[in-house]
Amino acid sequence: MGIKNVKALKIQRILISQPPPTSDKSPYSELINKYNVKIDFKPFIQVEPLTPREFRQQHINFADYTAIVFTSKMHVDNFFKMCEELRVTIPETMKYFCINEATAFYLQKYVVFRKRKIFYGNNQLEDMKDYFLKNKDCNYLVPVTEPHKASTLEALNRFNLKYTAAVFSRTVSNNMKDVNLNDYQIIVFFTPAGIKSLFENFPDFNQGNIIIGTSGTLTAQAAREAGLNVQIESPTKEFASITAALDAFIKKCLKEK
Repeated sequence: MGIKNVKALKIQRILISQPPPTSDKSPYSELINKYNVKIDFKPFIQVEPLTPREFRQQHINFADYTAIVFTSKMHVDNFFKMCEELRVTIPETMKYFCINEATAFYLQKYVVFRKRKIFYGNNQLEDMKDYFLKNKDCNYLVPVTEPHKASTLEALNRFNLKYTAAVFSRTVSNNMKDVNLNDYQIIVFFTPAGIKSLFENFPDFNQGNIIIGTSGTLTAQAAREAGLNVQIESPTKEFASITAALDAFIKKCLKEK
């Protein structure tokens, strides 16, 4: 179930533990206009690149690899930034496998398209199965952020590809101690690292009447393992997105009044 234990509660302020949307026409704007609620965006975590010294501890030799798998634009930036700092030149023969078209086109920031072999999927690595199988002899380098989901690499394992996952960045907690969590009726988390940051910043956090929402199965699991009562959840059979779950929750609260 995506919504649990709805009581008569006036929802005035919601804390979204992510950066604000880049567009005014986001689903959150619709919630603000529809229910006259205030939504604050305060990321509990941030991703920072490793230093060259830290990266060297993994003993990655770029010359050993003939293909790179990018699962986000951020990994594209971190990869080429590290290459620059280590004075590594990537050969024109390198093949690039990108999780989607947007990430593939983002490569133009660093490479000349017409001189490269670039493949992309539709937000899933499985979409590139045929490309991977036709390039089975490649030795793949996969930039990841620590910690990373094991599911990111499942497709590569299924296709029996030779690859190395190399950490180029890490997730760290932001300092949130200037935030008064009791100002909010709902707080929404999107990653297990966000849950970890909550208790690092507020070790004595007591949920009380605060409604906890989570996006993603692993986030919900981490929240419950930390002793939180998750009352808004996505994705579920009912709600594909957290904004849909929030909409239904606020609507139900209004009916209970």
